[in-house]
Amino acid sequence: MEPLKILVAGPVGAGKTAFARSLLGEEALTTEVKASEDLGKETTTVAMDFGVMAVGPYRVHLFGAPGQARFDFMWDVLAEGALGLLLLLAGDKPEHLPEARHLLDYLLSRHPIPHLVGVTRLDLGRAWEPEEVALYLRLPPERVVGLDARKRADAFAVLTRLVEMAVEVRDA
Repeated sequence: MEPLKILVAGPVGAGKTAFARSLLGEEALTTEVKASEDLGKETTTVAMDFGVMAVGPYRVHLFGAPGQARFDFMWDVLAEGALGLLLLLAGDKPEHLPEARHLLDYLLSRHPIPHLVGVTRLDLGRAWEPEEVALYLRLPPERVVGLDARKRADAFAVLTRLVEMAVEVRDA
């Protein structure tokens, strides 16, 4: 199987670790610790999430970046060599949209790779729909998808689409 590196990034609470766990189960390596500040959740990722899984003929190395700005030095480290980027953001947390835009702009300016934006938590409160997020981020609507990061089928469908995009660009 051919290896392929994919980076999953996004603000705190977007569902990055849930995404990795839904795909990898107990095989997911996570570096979560008790949150030292009020993040709206009990734990936070401090280094990365990691796991390996098959997507078609590819062996995908999935790296999840920490969401807190104080760990932003990890973004470039984890993005190095990645062939695709999935930016997750919580649709029910519109206050995180500027941070998500900054993160997306930063990563793509330094690592111009195929990318998708996944909008999570659409089932909670008044969530921004993928179409609204696409407008805010100035992205074509087909680049922004809704998903439940806790559901393997949703996560796998988004990952498969990103892998297909990455391979198409790589092989062009």
